[in-house]
Amino acid sequence: MSLQRHPHVASAVNPEIIQHYHAHVYYDPASSRDRAARLRERVAAIFPDVTLGRWHDAPVGPHTQSMYQLAFPPPLLASFLPWLMLNRDGLSILLHPGTGDAYADHIDHAVWLGSVLPLRADVLRKSRKTPSQS
Repeated sequence: MSLQRHPHVASAVNPEIIQHYHAHVYYDPASSRDRAARLRERVAAIFPDVTLGRWHDAPVGPHTQSMYQLAFPPPLLASFLPWLMLNRDGLSILLHPGTGDAYADHIDHAVWLGSVLPLRADVLRKSRKTPSQS
């Protein structure tokens, strides 16, 4: 993709820096784990290029609720995102790019399907690279 610079935009980030995407599927172990499992099974059957992450029945990292991760390559976004929109079965999903900046990916560049849930941004700030670390 070739992006042309608009004269009124000082700088733009080229989407080609996106290495992958993560979709974090949130659930309650007591009340919605079965729905999350059904969604996971359907994803595996329909989208073989999606990598299924481990189940986390307790909060982990910046995630304040139980979840599992679905990782996928950028070319899959155009088909996988609409499918998730229509088939999430009431579950909240955080979708974010993987650019190498975990804070920006989870906080600034993320989109939510369903309810927006709190994240522990302080955990991400600790892992954020500063310009001197690049």
